[in-house]
Amino acid sequence: MELQMTAPCLLGLEGLVAEELRQMDAREVTAENGRVFFNGDQAMLARANINSRFAERILIVLDRFTAVTFEELFQAVRRLPWSEFIGSTDTFPVKGYSISSTLHSVPDCQSIIKKAAVERLKSVYHTNWFTESGAAHPIQFTIRKNIATIYLDTTGIGLHKRGYRRNSNAAPIKETLAAGIVDLARVHSDSVVCDPFCGSGTLLIEAAFKAMRMAPGLNRRFLAEQWAQIPRTVWQNARAEAVAAIRHDAAFEAYGYDIDPEAIALTEENGGKAG
Repeated sequence: MELQMTAPCLLGLEGLVAEELRQMDAREVTAENGRVFFNGDQAMLARANINSRFAERILIVLDRFTAVTFEELFQAVRRLPWSEFIGSTDTFPVKGYSISSTLHSVPDCQSIIKKAAVERLKSVYHTNWFTESGAAHPIQFTIRKNIATIYLDTTGIGLHKRGYRRNSNAAPIKETLAAGIVDLARVHSDSVVCDPFCGSGTLLIEAAFKAMRMAPGLNRRFLAEQWAQIPRTVWQNARAEAVAAIRHDAAFEAYGYDIDPEAIALTEENGGKAG
């Protein structure tokens, strides 16, 4: 199944996200402000979640259309093939935002989109009640200047949450931003990196990921792994590819310093969690 997807990101990292997606064999990669659109199959979806160092999450794009009335929004959303992604017991909460648009009430838009999805699923599953007790399929929407875009979130907890930094110091740098700084610093497999104010070790760990070609999402899970529509083998294969890509022979070295002993302890702990 060919999917259109988008990878939201911090402003300024669009070029880095686009390039890494191309290296993962994504198709029709197009960067916009704060997000990058791309095409691919289910394997690409899994690969992007596991390997992206700069994106905030991976969303499936279901449709983009003009909506200036609630009726237009309802009808467009109801036409979408929801049953291709959402099972009869799955959970599908709705959230989003509206900017510079006629449909400015977010709660009303949420209600309309939820109702439209329910109506479409009713016609497929022939039921009037959805328990929503199964896997989560969060629906997201954006309405910008009357252009509505409807997404499904495949990631869950943001991609900047690598899993190694459950504890941090008072002002931690975001992992995706740290990865961008590391990339711009041209860290290679034989680089020596020094962070004299290492805090919780984020820059050092992201530098090690880059040097050793370690996928930042290798040791965490994603929402779409629970979806019945995506075979478990897709995720298993993507993880196997990521493991095979690790450079165990990298001559990389990193040194971190901090005036606070607790920061040093945090860096050591997080480095251990990161592998």
